[in-house]
Amino acid sequence: MTQSPLVLQQAAASVQARRRIAQWLPPTPCLPSKRVFEDGTGLFFKAENFQRTGSFKFRGALSKLTSLPVDQPVITASSGNHGIALSTAAQITGHQLAVVLPETVAKDKLNKIKALGVEVILHSNDSGLAERHARVVAEERGHTYVSPYNDAQIIAGQGTLALELLEQLPQIDNVFVSLGGGGLISGIGSVLKAFSPRTRMIGVSAINSAALDASVKAGKTVDVVHSETLADGCAGGIDEGTITLPLVSEVVDEFITCTEDQIAEGMRRIAWDEKMLVEGSAGLALAPWLEDQPRFAGQTSVIVLCGANFDQATVAPVLGLG
Repeated sequence: MTQSPLVLQQAAASVQARRRIAQWLPPTPCLPSKRVFEDGTGLFFKAENFQRTGSFKFRGALSKLTSLPVDQPVITASSGNHGIALSTAAQITGHQLAVVLPETVAKDKLNKIKALGVEVILHSNDSGLAERHARVVAEERGHTYVSPYNDAQIIAGQGTLALELLEQLPQIDNVFVSLGGGGLISGIGSVLKAFSPRTRMIGVSAINSAALDASVKAGKTVDVVHSETLADGCAGGIDEGTITLPLVSEVVDEFITCTEDQIAEGMRRIAWDEKMLVEGSAGLALAPWLEDQPRFAGQTSVIVLCGANFDQATVAPVLGLG
């Protein structure tokens, strides 16, 4: 199948990004499951939980900053993986960075970002309002605003994960990726559809916050009701006109939504079967494979474990530890 120029350009951007950031980004392991399958089934985990900063976001952060002049200040809004990753990357590249956080940000996250030496701006008690404020400040100061997902260079960085997968496995039938804003699956999907078009991309959403899934089905950005979810790294709406929408619409072969019980079971299976503690968004990626194992029998499937930056008080009860 011939891919569109958009997908091919994005895949090429990932190849270029990898050249720029390789010195700071050793490949993460692709681990075979500890479970034994007698029918030829292969189950692998791309372990971004072992990535520096604890999530895949470090890839995109490095890609974006290395694409900008060092004297170009940047600003973002994120109290989670993106903010921590961009702050860490700025230490490496030397960029001046400001991070806008809601006043309700967890103290440990606030302290972690402050400790990385970036400017912290506290604004409102809502992450959406904090993001809008960051865009206003960027305009006023002449800084570059960096979106967690709606940015071609961020997506290019996330796509470096797929370049590693192609070197780590001789054949990949399915790749399961959790869906938030779509930056991760856009990057991975663009690379795989360019270099391994037979590989099926499966995007997995939490039913409690499935904005991208609904937007793809509607063919435009739509608002959905957002409820609390264990996959909090995937929660929230998406930008109007985000570049991830056309990319995801083209590169993802199947969309699946999962319940909170299914996400929790994914987290438990990764903890007890694979001996790894991961955040809810990573458990989300495994959930549909667990629910429909016979469909993937005899195939090689990769679960992208997007990160391990979990809140202990949230995860402990899920694992029966508190």
